[in-house]
This record gives sequence, C-alpha cells and structure tokens, in this order.
Amino acid sequence: MADAELQALAQLLEASLNPQTSKQAEAAIAEKQNTPNFSLKLLQLVASNNFPSSVRLSSAVYFKNYVKRNWADEDGNYKLPLDEVTAIKRELIGLMVSVPPNLQSQLGEAISAIAESDFWERWDTLVDDLVSRLTPDNATVNNGVLQVAHSIFKRWRPLFRSDELFTEINHVLSKFSTPFLTLMENTDAIISKSGNNPAVLREAFTTLSLMMKLFYDLSCQDLPPVFEDNLGPISALFHKYLVYDNVALHTDDDTEAGILEYVRAGIFETLVLYLQKYEDVFGPHLGQFVESTWSFLMTVGPETKYDILVSRALQFLTSVAGIPQHAQAFSNQEVLIQVVEKVILPNLSLRESDVELFEDEPIEFIRRDLEGSDNDTRRRAATDFLRQLMSRFETDVTNVVKTYINHYLQEYAKNNENWQAKDTAVYLFSAIAAKGAATATQGVLSVNPQVDLVGFFDQNIAQDLSAEGSHPILKVDAIKFVYVFRSQLTPEYWRVAFPLLVKHLGSDNYVVHTYAAIAVERALFMTDDKRQPLIPKATVVGLSKDLLQHLFTLITKNNAPEKIQENEFLMKCIMRVLIFIRESVEPITELVLKNFIGITKVIRHNPSNPRFQYYMFEGIGALIRFAAPAQHQLLENVLYEPFTTILQEGVQEFTPYVFQLFAALLETNPQAGLTDLYMGLLSPILMPALWETKGNVPALNRLLTVMISRAGQQIAQNGQLEPILGVFQKLISSKAHEVQAFELIETLISNVPVEALQPYIVTILQLMLTRLSNSKTEIFSQRFIAFYHFISARQDKGLGADFFIKATDQVQNDVFKPIYLNIILPDTQKLSRPSDRKIAVVSYTRTLTDSQAFIDRYPKGWGLTCQRLLELLQNPPLPIAHDDIIPDQDVDEVGFGVGFTQLNTCRKAPKDPFPEMTNVKAWVGQFLKESNTRHGGRIVKLVQERLSPQVQQALAEYLG
Repeated sequence: MADAELQALAQLLEASLNPQTSKQAEAAIAEKQNTPNFSLKLLQLVASNNFPSSVRLSSAVYFKNYVKRNWADEDGNYKLPLDEVTAIKRELIGLMVSVPPNLQSQLGEAISAIAESDFWERWDTLVDDLVSRLTPDNATVNNGVLQVAHSIFKRWRPLFRSDELFTEINHVLSKFSTPFLTLMENTDAIISKSGNNPAVLREAFTTLSLMMKLFYDLSCQDLPPVFEDNLGPISALFHKYLVYDNVALHTDDDTEAGILEYVRAGIFETLVLYLQKYEDVFGPHLGQFVESTWSFLMTVGPETKYDILVSRALQFLTSVAGIPQHAQAFSNQEVLIQVVEKVILPNLSLRESDVELFEDEPIEFIRRDLEGSDNDTRRRAATDFLRQLMSRFETDVTNVVKTYINHYLQEYAKNNENWQAKDTAVYLFSAIAAKGAATATQGVLSVNPQVDLVGFFDQNIAQDLSAEGSHPILKVDAIKFVYVFRSQLTPEYWRVAFPLLVKHLGSDNYVVHTYAAIAVERALFMTDDKRQPLIPKATVVGLSKDLLQHLFTLITKNNAPEKIQENEFLMKCIMRVLIFIRESVEPITELVLKNFIGITKVIRHNPSNPRFQYYMFEGIGALIRFAAPAQHQLLENVLYEPFTTILQEGVQEFTPYVFQLFAALLETNPQAGLTDLYMGLLSPILMPALWETKGNVPALNRLLTVMISRAGQQIAQNGQLEPILGVFQKLISSKAHEVQAFELIETLISNVPVEALQPYIVTILQLMLTRLSNSKTEIFSQRFIAFYHFISARQDKGLGADFFIKATDQVQNDVFKPIYLNIILPDTQKLSRPSDRKIAVVSYTRTLTDSQAFIDRYPKGWGLTCQRLLELLQNPPLPIAHDDIIPDQDVDEVGFGVGFTQLNTCRKAPKDPFPEMTNVKAWVGQFLKESNTRHGGRIVKLVQERLSPQVQQALAEYLG
C-alpha cells in the first residue's frame, strides 16, 4: 500500500478529531470507504508506530464501526470482497495481541462483531489461533489473547439455550479449556514468586482479572466438564485470591478501585453464578468463601475504592441467603442482630463521600440512587441482602430492624442536626416495608403486613415533604418515599402530596428538584381502576404554563450542550405534563414550541444523552398530536426550519425522530394537499444514501407514504414514481424492511392513478414472486397474502382478482394457480391485523361476484374461495380499535443508537380500509344479494352448481 495513501488517510483521521474540520474530514473519509482494501489501510494505521496515538485510536474506532456496518448483510452474506475478509481474519488477532490496551478494546469490539456473523463455522481456525499464541509467561501477549477470547465468548451470557449455542461452546471448550487452566496455574506461580516485583505482579493480576471474566463466560451456560473435574483446586485458587493482599497492588487514591479489587470482585461474580446454577456440585466448597466474605465485610473501610468489591460481596451473601439450606445459617435472632449491625448498617448509612457526591455531582448521585440503576452501590447491595433475609425470616428481621429504626428516629428527635440518623431510619424502613422489587410503572406493589406504612408516612415523611427547614437529603428521602410507595397511597393522600411535589420543583437544590420531577412524572402517569388519572386534570391544566416554563428554565440554566441534556428526568416530566394535559396545551403552544426549538438548536451540535433526546422528541410528538389539529399552520411553519437544518447537517441521532415528527405533522391535517415546503422535501428523502441507514427506514417510509397519500397524482405528474419504485425495490429485497416495502407499494397503488403505475406492475410482482420462491419468511408470506387481497378487494379502483391474475400471467403463465392454492387460500386465516382480515373478506366476496377468471379458468377455485370466506366469517374481523392510551416505554429497553426508536406520542393510528362497513357479515349478505341481481341470478346458479349441500346451507343465511 502506498505510503502517500496512508499519510493522506492519517491526515483525514487527525482532522476528524478537530471540531472545526471534523465534518469535511468525515465526509472525505466516507468517500474513501468505497475504495478497495479500505479496512486493511485502517488496520495498517492502527499497527504503525509512525503515527500519533490519537490517529491510531481514531483508525481503530473507524475500523470497528466500518466492520459493524459492512461485514455481512442480514442473510449472513459478506458485503466485503472475499480476499479482504480473509486478510482481516488473518491479520486481526496478531495485531490485537501486540497493540496497547486502548487499541485492543476497539479491535476487540470489531472481532466481537465479526464473530457474531462468522464464529464458529466460518472462522473455525480462530480458537486454534488463540491457543497457539498463549505463552507460559509473556503477560502482554497472553492478555491480548484473553481480551480477544472475552470479546467473543461474552456474547454467550445473555443468550437462550439452543443446540447451535451448545455446539459452539463445546467447540471452544474442546480446544480452549485445558490451555486456559494451564495458564491459570502458570499465572498463580508467577504471582507466588513475584511478591517483591510490583511491575510483574500488576501484569499477572491483569491476566488474572481477564481470566475471571473468561471463567464466567465459559461457565455461563453450563458447567464445563474440565472445570467440574478440577473444582477443588479451582475453588482453592479462587479462595487464595479472594483473601490475597500485597501492598504493591494498593492504589494511593481512595476513590479509584485497583486491579486487586477488580480481581476479587470478579471472583465474587463467578461465585454468585456457581451458587445459583451449580450449587449441587459447588455447595461443598462454599463454607470457606462465606467465612472469608463475612470477615472482609466486618473489616473493610468506607473508602469508595472498595464499593464495587463490597457490593459484589453483599450480592454473594444475598445468593447464599436465597438458598434454603444455606439460609439457615442466618436464622437465629443473635446472628440477625450481628448481620444488621456489622454488615447492613455500615453499608446502608450515608458516608461523607455520598454527601460530597450529592453536592458536587448531583446527577451522578441521582442515577446511583434510583431503583435499579445502582447495582454497584453499597446501599443497593445492602438493601437487597436485607430484603432477601426478610423473604426468609420476615417476622424476625422486621422486629430486629424496627428496633434500629426507632433508635435512629430518637437520635434525630434529640437533635435535628443529626439528620443522617433519620436518613438511615427512612432507608431501613423502606427496605423492610417493600415486598418484592419495585416496578417501573407502579413502584412497590406489595407491602410487609408487619409495618404501618401510612403511619410512618404521617409521623416521619409528611413533615419533610412540607417543612421548609429540613436538610435537602431528608427532603429527597421524603420525595423518594412517595415515589417508591406511590401505589400504596390513597387518592386522598395524593391530593395533599401532589402540590407539595410541584412546590419542590422550585427548590434551588438540584437533587431535590430532580427527584420532585421524577415523582411528579410518575404521579401523572398513575390511574385508578377505571383508567382515570389519579391527579385531577384541572389541577394540572391550571398549573401547566408555569410548570412547563419552570422545567424548561431548569434544563437551560447552563447553556452548554452537554449540561442542557444532562438531566433526562426533567425532560421526561415535561413530556408527561404534555401527554397529561392533551388538547389543553393549545393556549401555550407557542411557548412550548419556542423552548423545544431553542434546546434542539443547541444540543444538535453535540448530542450526548440519548434518553434526554428521546424524551424531548416524545414531548414534541405530544405537542404535534394534541396541538396540530387546531394549529397546524403554526407548527408546520415553526418546526420546518430547525428540522430541515438537522437533516442538512446529518445529525444522525435526531434524523429518525425528525422523519417521524414530519410524518405525524402531515397526518394531523389529512384533507390538505402537500405544501411547497413538503414538496421540496420529497427529492432529498428519496436519495439512496438516507435509506442505507437502518434506523432511518421505518420513519422515512412513514413520511414518504403520508406524502404519497396527499399528493399521489402530483408525484406521478412530476416523474417521481421511478425513484419511489427504486426505494420499493431496495426494501423488498431486505428481510429487515419487507413490511415497509408492502406499506409503500400499497400506498402508491391506493393514491396514484392505475394507468400511471401500469408499466411497472409486472416488475413489482416479479420482485415479490422472486422473494416468495427464493427467501420467503413468515412475515413476507403474510404481507404478500394481505397484498393480494388488497389488490383483489379494489375492483372499484380498476383492480381486482382478474387484474392480479393477468399481471402474474405476464411474469409466468398460470403461476397464479399454485400461489392461490398453496399460499393464499390456506394461510389467509392466519392474518392477525383486523384491517387485513376485513380486506380479505371483501377480496373473497368480490372474487365470487365479479371475477371472470374464477368463473371460466378456475371453477374449482370459486368453490374453495366460498368455503374460505365462510371460515373467515365464523370469526369476523372486529372494528379497528382507536385506543387513546399512550403506552409507557421502558427507556432501558430502547436500543438507542442501534436502530429505529418508535415515538409513542405520535405513533401512526391504525386505518380502517372500509370504515363504512361496520357489520361485516351484514355487508357480505347485502353485497352477494345485490350482485346476484346485478348479474341476473348468476351467483345463486353458481352456488347450486359448484357447492356441496353443507356449504350451500352455510351460505344460505347470507343469500337469504
């Protein structure tokens, strides 16, 4: 490869790191991606010491992203030339084991992406390659090998059991497990003789840390036989390093965990796995670990560098307490008092470092403190341990803990300066009051019957919720108590609590007003048994202008892009208020719009918090849904400029949202044609590059279909049909986008004159039939059947069954017959969407009354169609439901940055293809009778000639 080419690429990568030149540099690199061996040039840059480390890292990142996008298509076919694929696999492992750790992690992700598609059948040399590189004592090489192995094998952790998965794991274990255990022994020997050599010791512990991760990977699905055979020595080794100490491995910083802590935390993680999955074989080795864990937790200091280790140790004891025969160790009162006093309380109480976090990094404090988002905090782990014990010994644990709660409350009552005692009391009470985990939607659903939740609220929580002088952390405790136990508070309590929560939004303290926003948002989400809001709507509508403006002010207090989008909880509250007040937003639409646009304009330059962005666009979606029907022109005029700027600047994180919102805006005004603004958008959204990004496709398709439905004739006259059909051709070839392909073509056929589409119909069907015969999926088959009925039902538009048959004859003579007999007739009953079933009823009915081909060419088909129609009518399609409830999306389950994220506030409403047809059975009877008259009694005659007596009888109720 010419040095000049590498030099030029290195300069572009360097320029891409500078905000002033990044856009042009990225565009130039994107062009180079289409040149031969681009990926190998990137690897050469990563490998070369002649370039700055920043350029090498940038090249590694580009390589990783390039491989993720371009390795294989959804069917597993390589998108790169085969010689390039082979060269990458040949070079990558050797390169990874030789480069510094920051480059290793990027290349590891690339290897993981390749393995996703190729391992193990198409890369069956990989494990041999890895094993051949392991050395007795070269830690740098060994760590590179282990890093590669972990990047591949960690994929097994979340997977469901399957034969393919176990074949892959067995392939790995047969080659890797014995050398792995040998390396473990070697590493142990090196550590034993290097106690006075800090550099060697640290490298060996890095190896050990990676081995702990791999030990977990290799054991996560099933117990490897070679591990089971050696469980005694392995357990002894684990125990040795669980209690190992050497001052050379200590960190000077009290906040930063070191390699020693990470190794011990890794051992605890593996112990939890073995206890939960393989207790029958691991049980005999358990005692030594419980004793060591116990003594560790009794003596460990409060420094934050031990947090991950303490939390894992507590998770281990929680697992021990979760197994009946081992839980008995905690069963008597004396032991429980020891547990609470020596282990729970020290880890549940606030430390100085927690208070500093509260004051200096409030958003980090909130994220750690919230339910479910703080798995590695001491508080969470101590709470989980206490709850596990309570699930076993409810009465004893409740009684022991109540004495401590009362003690701490008395300490606070003696002196209000002692607010930390009350904080501990509230935490302890919450831990024993909740039964089971809190849910995201409803909070705690079941309460320990041995505590008085409402009494505790009245005596200890209400005062901090309403009093001015309480410590900010106690205010947060009170708000969090209401938030966690929200389902347990009666509507009367909520009427008192809600205004107090709103008032706390005005607090100067970041954590207090954020927690207030979190609690207000959930309160507005809650409904009673009749699905009516718990908070009276009038209360919120009256407050809404000031409330929304105040929330926007809190968000934009610091106008740096990363600070504006730091706090997604405030934006989620804005979204919820807009969903709650619905059409009552109309008087303040301009105010809300102005704020949204101001925020969008700032953060588009540096989108850094996907959750914030998601809630913001859901908020804009709610505004469009509820304000646009009455204020369409205002929204269209104001949103057009910032939205098109986002598209022009290629802000990828925002683009799929913008397409959805443009479509939703159009859908709120279905009668009007397309304005010039939108017609100007049509050509840019048909550019092939936009459709290359998977995440854009569903949103782009929705926008394109709504534009076609509004201006079909105009689009045909402007000669824009062919680029749209080009999009259809791309979509229909992809399993990922086949649903969108059918949506697009059905919209075209519905809204463009048939004459304009006539030249393309045969090609359209040819593409469908090719997919049907070469790579049919269940979804494709269903959508194809629905498409047939869509054509067949529309005789009034110049289509119909005969139109479809004539077109398929041009693809291949009489190919319709096997398709109808083997696919359409047997599987129409499987259609699940009410609209598809309704169209199928109309299609079958019109085929019986008006298809000449079914009278002349397919006389048997006429009888079979009649039978299938009667079967469909036994379970007639229900009316299309227009549910006005906006679903609550669990943001943790949203795959940000991976693909398309659906906005729920402006989700496309289901459309009834025949709204005039309210009673399907009555319509069929009426239509058959009218057609019989229209055709001079032909239908009745066909019934008598072609149907068995039983079918005639079933049809009689329709023909009267």
